[in-house]
Amino acid sequence: MAELLKAENVSEVFGGLKAVSDFNFYINRGELVGLIGPNGAGKTTAFNLFTGVYMPTTGDITFDGKSIVGLKPYQITKRGIARTFQNIRLFSELSVLDNVKIAYHTNLKYNLVESVFRIGRYFREEEETEEEARKLLKIFHLEDKADEQAKNLPYGAQRRLEIARALATKPKLLLLDEPAAGMNPQETKELMDMIQWIRKEFGLTVLLIEHDMSLVMGICERIYVLEYGMIIAEGTPVEIQKNPEVIRAYLGGED
Repeated sequence: MAELLKAENVSEVFGGLKAVSDFNFYINRGELVGLIGPNGAGKTTAFNLFTGVYMPTTGDITFDGKSIVGLKPYQITKRGIARTFQNIRLFSELSVLDNVKIAYHTNLKYNLVESVFRIGRYFREEEETEEEARKLLKIFHLEDKADEQAKNLPYGAQRRLEIARALATKPKLLLLDEPAAGMNPQETKELMDMIQWIRKEFGLTVLLIEHDMSLVMGICERIYVLEYGMIIAEGTPVEIQKNPEVIRAYLGGED
């Protein structure tokens, strides 16, 4: 299998504190991989490094065979990496439909003149964008909420909207940061099914951070375990569940 994303000897230092240290990681095209660890282990820092929010102090990160170190987040999004956030970050005052349409605009080709004067490709691309956005909303059972403000959606629906918005950027790699946070067991089960379905339907590679071990163990093919910014284990769910270091650091201790 071909590597899609790879981190080599990556460290991130904040004022002398190493948030991640000698971080070595890879995910193959088409895989579904989990990244777990106690609170403060460096998981979200890793996501921020992958998406250009942070630039590594040392080491290199490659995506699709090319280094992405130093690129801005919007440039990395255009390369094909999309993410959701631990704390939902929707445009709360905008409609559900507009939240998705905004994400599609990263791929629009009409220029400023065409936009201002509404000529050339403007109307065609805007119509196509709305059509595609409504298709995504239907997939995530949000089509009847299209005109509602995003802030008025129930929590679980906001989570679904955030995933739909990420997919609207047409990614190759989808990063999910604690997608099951705040969900009840039934919602978590539905989320598991959804992640597996969108991975297959959209041909995605998926990397997720999650504290819900039933979700991680239920859908991930491989799992990395972080502690104090360092990878302490990597393997299949069965291997991770039996690993003494993991049991000590995470699975058998307090979260």
